[in-house]
Amino acid sequence: MSPLTPPSQDINLKDEMRRALAAYAAGPGSNPHGTTSDLSMDEELNLHSIGWEPVEFVGGFSAFSTPSLTWSWGQGEIGAASYAHEQAFDLALARLHQEAAAAGGHGVVGVQVTRSIHQSHTEVSLMGTAVRPVGAAAVDPQRVFTSDLSARDFTLLMVAGWEPLGLAAGASFVFAPRRSMGTVLSQQSQNVELTNFTEAMYNARETAMERMQSKALAMKGTGVVDVKVFEGPMYFASHAVGFTSWGTVVRLRADEHRHITPTVVVPLDDAVVAFEAATLGEV
Repeated sequence: MSPLTPPSQDINLKDEMRRALAAYAAGPGSNPHGTTSDLSMDEELNLHSIGWEPVEFVGGFSAFSTPSLTWSWGQGEIGAASYAHEQAFDLALARLHQEAAAAGGHGVVGVQVTRSIHQSHTEVSLMGTAVRPVGAAAVDPQRVFTSDLSARDFTLLMVAGWEPLGLAAGASFVFAPRRSMGTVLSQQSQNVELTNFTEAMYNARETAMERMQSKALAMKGTGVVDVKVFEGPMYFASHAVGFTSWGTVVRLRADEHRHITPTVVVPLDDAVVAFEAATLGEV
């Protein structure tokens, strides 16, 4: 069975959770050196319920320079800035793959993406927990998948017959067209839409999303989930706007999508009462 083969459709989650708890009680299992993880206990139990385990907390980082005068006034897309973001993300992602493979992981879940745009350079940091099927052998870095899905969402994805392929990202930075002096004077005494910034943001968004989708197609994915975006002007260049997006590329691995029956859980602890509603009517 392939490491990413979805679990059987007739999986008994209750029995699997019992086995996961038993595995924890038995000790470290297939990793005699122990693990480090930013996953919560219930996330780790979710992983064990489908036969996976956390291995190591891993990361990748890159800082890529931006040429001087890149942010000077201009027109259209700021190509050097967009390129710097793409390179920083790709290099950080490659290092994340290498660390995960070196730790024996087959993938990384719960990846936290931190990016910072500066006038002189772009920084991208990726951190998450490397995971693998319990007891599985190491794989090459090229075969490691990455995902910003939580371990819980990763488990649901696998049970439903889908698989994560990797992270895809897109970015675009665009100059906001200059306003004429006449336009500036006519807008000083009234509230109006700044159409130059609106158009620039739309252009940046369209380009960034297209780039993210192109990378997803290159991975042979059928969709991108858990997409996160960051948009707005640059703090050091108020005449420029940027739009960046990233998410997890997925595809259906089973013959068809498997519908998951939800389980209703009723908490047994009493909720803390901050105040009595009846007191709202008292004088």
